Amino acid sequence: MKIGALKEVFAGENRVAMTPDSAAQLVKLGHTCAIEAGAGAKAGYSDALYAAAGVEVHKTATALMAACDVIVKVRGPEKAEAEALKAGQTLISFFWPAQNPELLEIAKSRGATVVAMDMVPRISRAQKMDALSSMANIAGYRAVIEAGSNFGRFFTGQVTAAGKVPPAKVLIVGAGVAGLAAIGTAVSLGAIVYAFDVRPEVAEQIESMGASFVYLEFDASELPDGAATGGYAAPSTPAFQAKQLAKFRELAPEVDIVITTALIPGRPAPKLWTKEMVAAMKPGSVVVDLAAERGGNCDLTVMDEKIISDNGVTIVGYTDFPSRMAAQASTLYSNNIRHMLTDLTPKKDGVIVHNMEDDVIRGATVAYAGAITFPPPPPKIAAIAVSKPKEKVKELTPEERRAAESAAFRAQTRSQVGLLVAAGGLLALVGAFAPAEFMQHFIVFVLACFIGFSVIWNVSHSLHTPLMAVTNAISGIVILGALLQIGSGNWLVVVLAAISVLIATINIVGGFLVTRRMLAMFQKS
Repeated sequence: MKIGALKEVFAGENRVAMTPDSAAQLVKLGHTCAIEAGAGAKAGYSDALYAAAGVEVHKTATALMAACDVIVKVRGPEKAEAEALKAGQTLISFFWPAQNPELLEIAKSRGATVVAMDMVPRISRAQKMDALSSMANIAGYRAVIEAGSNFGRFFTGQVTAAGKVPPAKVLIVGAGVAGLAAIGTAVSLGAIVYAFDVRPEVAEQIESMGASFVYLEFDASELPDGAATGGYAAPSTPAFQAKQLAKFRELAPEVDIVITTALIPGRPAPKLWTKEMVAAMKPGSVVVDLAAERGGNCDLTVMDEKIISDNGVTIVGYTDFPSRMAAQASTLYSNNIRHMLTDLTPKKDGVIVHNMEDDVIRGATVAYAGAITFPPPPPKIAAIAVSKPKEKVKELTPEERRAAESAAFRAQTRSQVGLLVAAGGLLALVGAFAPAEFMQHFIVFVLACFIGFSVIWNVSHSLHTPLMAVTNAISGIVILGALLQIGSGNWLVVVLAAISVLIATINIVGGFLVTRRMLAMFQKS
């Protein structure tokens, strides 16, 4: 198949759906690649770079669409672009089918297949194709950078000869992909970061990144119903939202920067930062609203504009944060496209197979074979999860717990006694026929195995991982066996035993060092 990337016609869009690197990967799948002249220029990719990577450069969009079997874009197609699709041609781009029924009808009438990157189901297997998450990650990072450029102080606190600078206080509303990216960026810049989300279960994740979770006091009946379909937070109940706004009013005079990320695709953005909260903020403070495209989380947000309130608070309502980092955004998005095409090319022979039994492909396909296939059915994995609810575990009374522990101890003791009896019988059987020299070494080996198992294997996994437990147990056996051989008197045996001790010790120490680094990833500094 020939895959072609169109130049984006949306005003201010700088991204491109194919980079020279992603084109090289598509060629390995058996495809050929083409691009419209100038499509990658705003992202830093010249036509010469594409040509050097073996990509055909077509002068016009019309020529490209006539020559290609698959069209890839970033933004959804304009009406003219949709009407130019051919029967059997495939379009892969953001599409937002719920908001663009007219475009769906045009694709249906043209007999084209449309794969909407915004409809990729949020399941583990599809993470590599999740363009919404990759773009939200960039938006969260860029939001902090935009806030810093409009903020008149350092993020981090400083004590200098010229005076003391307090650290900036940043509030992130919403801990989705964009919110977590904003938290990580603000923390790394040295700010004091607070974060809020309607899902209390993300508190640990927020705190592990160095931010403080903003807790609310509420009854169970006021709590939202967890996460909505697709991995987004569910809308808040009125009682919960009232307490949420009260908490924000309390925080407004203290924070210097507010970044709001609360948005569910296809729904108006909830109003979380009111005029009164803006009025309560200090002059020079900044609000960055990542939900501006759907009305904004702030009452004063103006889409695609930056305004300054009466009390000197800057409110940023840009909707093109990923496009402002076009090179990075194009790299990530083109990788999402490449992974989608990898799934569509299972045999890597350049032939696209549209398997509608695949949850990911079916979920992202909104038009196929002259029919509209939106909305998709729920992924099978979700149906299986619903059909097999978790059984409730009965909580044991203290007496039942003690009885269970005693029974477990007795069973363990019986198994150990049986093991010792079997080992003793085996040794006696071997000793009846084996020479004395063999028995001496055999007993050393058995003792080394037993002591190594007892000393190393039984160390708690909170101190090292199960994998390290196994490797360290083997190394412990080697060390103890070698130590028992060092005093044998034979110089060759002594040298080999010493080398064994050295190498096994390095392995054990290295295992604990690797484990310490792994555990440090989950600890706050």
